[in-house]
Amino acid sequence: MTRTRTDATAAGADWRTWQESWDRQQEWYMPDREDRFRIMLDMVEALAGTAPRVLDLACGTGSITARLLDRFPGATSTGVDLDPALLAIARGAFEGDERAAFVTADLKDPAWPAKLPYDSYDAVLTATALHWLHADPLAALYGQVAELVRDGGVFMNADHMPDETTPRINAAEHAQRHARMEQSKRDGVLDWAQWWRLAAEDPALAGPTARRFEIYGEHADGDMPSAAWHARTLREKGFAEARPVWCSPSDTLLLAVR
Repeated sequence: MTRTRTDATAAGADWRTWQESWDRQQEWYMPDREDRFRIMLDMVEALAGTAPRVLDLACGTGSITARLLDRFPGATSTGVDLDPALLAIARGAFEGDERAAFVTADLKDPAWPAKLPYDSYDAVLTATALHWLHADPLAALYGQVAELVRDGGVFMNADHMPDETTPRINAAEHAQRHARMEQSKRDGVLDWAQWWRLAAEDPALAGPTARRFEIYGEHADGDMPSAAWHARTLREKGFAEARPVWCSPSDTLLLAVR
């Protein structure tokens, strides 16, 4: 996907520019972010075809939806999130595109699936989002996701899934990654806090951003269980198969088939 590199401070209500700015901020933390999106869509194509109905879970600004619809013009996407600022960007960026719809819902509310426009999906996709849930609510969410995925459909979660049995490897990876991040920051890349400060200064996002911090605070703290925990829990909740299909030194893309 070709991305126009523009300055976030000039974004204003240019929703696509805000969306691209969010991507750049996230890439500061995850320089291999596009690789995992590519593999995610490769596996969607392999298991669900080129015109899937997709649920973009905890969709944020619609990063997955953007890549999905660029690659598969016949696909449709339902994005669901609670963050009013990120949803404002997503809705603005996809305004007029009937293939994309967005729903405001709290994934910790057991009734959230009732807000969706469809009872089943070919694929449910999520990235760098579910680590803000603790293990028990995440396991419950996986049970709900299993009910939404059609037989033979897929669920994919790309996120931080550290292995606590490898502390020296983890420490070395963390140190190297953060050294690179600090260099990028010195080169002018925005971090999380700086990005949100800019959002709060934009008249179109100031209100949603304030509401966002009322909901979440600075950052929600959840659990980050291992890939083995995710795979085991997904099988317990109704998926037939589950395993990692991609990993970097810091992140994993886990695929489950219903």
